[in-house]
Amino acid sequence: MLVNMNDMLLPAKEGGYGIGFFNAVNVEMARAVIETAEELHAPVMVGTAEVLLPVTRLERVAEYLIPMAKKASVPVCVHYDHGLTFERCMEALKLGFTSVMYDCSTASYEENVGKVAEMVKICHAMGVTVEGELGHVGDNAGAGKLENPDDYFTDPDTAADFVEKTGVDALAVAVGNAHGDYAFPPKLDFERIRVISEKTGLPLVLHGGSGLSDHDFREAVKLGVSKVNIFTDIDKAGKRGIEAGIAAGEKSMTGLIPHEIAEMKKVVKEKILLFGSADRV
Repeated sequence: MLVNMNDMLLPAKEGGYGIGFFNAVNVEMARAVIETAEELHAPVMVGTAEVLLPVTRLERVAEYLIPMAKKASVPVCVHYDHGLTFERCMEALKLGFTSVMYDCSTASYEENVGKVAEMVKICHAMGVTVEGELGHVGDNAGAGKLENPDDYFTDPDTAADFVEKTGVDALAVAVGNAHGDYAFPPKLDFERIRVISEKTGLPLVLHGGSGLSDHDFREAVKLGVSKVNIFTDIDKAGKRGIEAGIAAGEKSMTGLIPHEIAEMKKVVKEKILLFGSADRV
């Protein structure tokens, strides 16, 4: 069934477990995520991000994800992640996405508050939930790489003010996490997560989940993270599946697809079990 973010994150926060958000830039990824969630009786979030639109256009993603979510036997939130422009977020709304992240984290604090508050007003009028970001989650390589990540960590007191002024439904935090592959083992600021959770009362979001340890995930969820973003891990799993299919002698794309999906489902299952969201529906 198609739901918004609050329908699953609020129970997750209350129950002390996490929900996985998985980017799905093709039907095979979407199948791996939703089929695994159904098998484990778990709510799940699935979608795409603005940075991934060169791979698959937003309208194409909506064409397969939204019908699949509606037909699913478990709650599925279709989320537009890291929306960088107002226009793209509006496009996602028109296409039927039930949740958007409006990422204005690189703007000034005042601009971030103003833009996100406006987005919240529009989205809430349509029954759509909104995620904001405070601080800045950097990138492990390429654009967005931060020289001094500590300078961009989320401040708990500012977070409380941001939540009050914007009305966001969930808050992405910068606590030592980063997008993409980690060059070195990350060190999350767990105490910062705990304090932000207490001061805001909102479900927190951990971006850059691929590459973190099981201990990192369990501790972060225990302290207030209710949504964890995963993409790199399932992206690599799909590639492994294709390579395994080729090694097994498959000579067509139709022969490779089952291998691709099987490897991605292993990762999705691992994460759902790790976050504690299995058997929640």
